[in-house]
Amino acid sequence: MQDKQHIASAFDRDLESIQGLILKMGGLVEAAIIDGAQSLADRDIEAAEKVRRGDKVIDALEEQLNEEAARVIAIRAPVSRDLRVILSVLRLAASLERIGDYAKNMAKRTSVLAELNPIEGSDAALKRMAREVQNMLKDTLDAFVNRDAELAGEVLQRDQDVDQMYNALFREFLTHMMEDPRAITACMHLHFIAKNIERMGDLVTNMAEQVIYLTTGHMPDEDRPKGDNTSYVAQPE
Repeated sequence: MQDKQHIASAFDRDLESIQGLILKMGGLVEAAIIDGAQSLADRDIEAAEKVRRGDKVIDALEEQLNEEAARVIAIRAPVSRDLRVILSVLRLAASLERIGDYAKNMAKRTSVLAELNPIEGSDAALKRMAREVQNMLKDTLDAFVNRDAELAGEVLQRDQDVDQMYNALFREFLTHMMEDPRAITACMHLHFIAKNIERMGDLVTNMAEQVIYLTTGHMPDEDRPKGDNTSYVAQPE
């Protein structure tokens, strides 16, 4: 009996360690989203470079988490819910790593945009969009910690807001490019950034779906609401 209790407590400690790594990784990714958007708004090349360097730390944490998860699976041979926790964490980590890459890509464009004329209103709009994604990620991580499927479900619905922000920016950039050809280069870079932020939102909703699966044992049945209709906007009438 004592041996079983010892094994259970050791496994609990392993799970706590793994979940601690995912939360640390999540905190760094949250910061990368906000800092990347702020460095862009300020045209702060030094701050942007800090975001780019920070992505290496995020990548290293994912690698550490993967190794720790593999060790636990090999030694503890978890089953049922315990295995579901570990597999869910691995999927969360993969999404976080990709979000970090998008934040890094956003920062990469700061030096280019610093040499171009600003597009009125774009920086503030991109910051709002990035802040919404960061808040969605924060709530998803909270839902993970608290095993809160309801909060994770709310995150799924909020992805529509990010898509609508992206659609509005897409139209604004098209308008600027048509009215002033000199704005084309800057608008193309800014559109790339907006699309990256929109993709971050998609990845966060993937994470929220994974939290729902972890908590309930089932993936959400409903199709995820999507508001990105730029593929239609871009088509000629």
